[in-house]
Amino acid sequence: MEAPDFWDDDEKSQSFIKEMKNLKGTVNGFNQVNGLYEDAKTLLEIGYEENDESVIPEAQETMNSFVEFFEKLKVTTLLSGEYDSYGAILTIHAGAGGTESCDWANMLYRMYCHWANEKGFSYEVLDYLDGEETGYKSITLQINGENVFGYLKSERGVHRLVRMSPFNAAGKRQTSFVSCDVMPDIEEDLDININEDDLKIDTYRSSGAGGQHINKTSSAVRITHIPTGIVVQCQNERSQHSNKDKALKMLKARLYMLKQQENARKVSGIRGEVKDNGWGSQIRSYVMQPYTLVKDHRTNEEVGNVQSVLDGKIDPFISAYLKWNSLNKNVE
Repeated sequence: MEAPDFWDDDEKSQSFIKEMKNLKGTVNGFNQVNGLYEDAKTLLEIGYEENDESVIPEAQETMNSFVEFFEKLKVTTLLSGEYDSYGAILTIHAGAGGTESCDWANMLYRMYCHWANEKGFSYEVLDYLDGEETGYKSITLQINGENVFGYLKSERGVHRLVRMSPFNAAGKRQTSFVSCDVMPDIEEDLDININEDDLKIDTYRSSGAGGQHINKTSSAVRITHIPTGIVVQCQNERSQHSNKDKALKMLKARLYMLKQQENARKVSGIRGEVKDNGWGSQIRSYVMQPYTLVKDHRTNEEVGNVQSVLDGKIDPFISAYLKWNSLNKNVE
């Protein structure tokens, strides 16, 4: 049997394989949740017919598993955006708050790494700029896995922290802000024409540990797209050429999304509404003093255990956002 023509096109074949994998995962998920439902139903029928109360705990446990898995499966049905199945590139920028804000950026970085690990996703740091005393002024990481962008689009915006500052000798309560920008890691080569005259390309020494190569060569690359002001940078690759290629890929993705946003003319655009990194613009507040509460201001979802959220338990906020987003028809 002769292979379909698209197998000669590596990009199309990879896209087809990815789509088949996603569909297979959906079918497997349905079969699993249906199996749990049938198991719980059978146990209840047996208990009723034989008047045997001993099956109730097992039936309850099975039903709880069914409800939990059903909720997860329901969330995946909301991942219908064009890029939801892709990996994501997440950039964290410290905002108002100085040293405290840089530390807050580090806390959020740690939160997303914990979340990725729990989900079985891989991640790598593409670029970072250390804070003067602690934490990061900015850090960019790439998270790889199925539907990562679909999940993490809920994190775009300004995150506000309120706590007793460890950097304040007087022990006063401090409020600081960090912004998160999330874009899909678009794998295919986008049809975006970039005029080289519109680019400002800077090279610099990588700032992380890594031995002789990182310390002595200017392999890191920063690209500024002058007409839009978009800045992308990469330092994790081993050569300047590889870093430049990765940065250009990121720039193309940003420009493509910007173009889609302008064409759509919808409420918040593909990137989400970009707000000032300070007071009155936060999407979520993490309050550690005088009480403990994490609240999303878009969905009103609340979690009282702040530490669990900072340890990566952000799924309640992701689920609430996807449901809210679906109801409000926001652009993704």
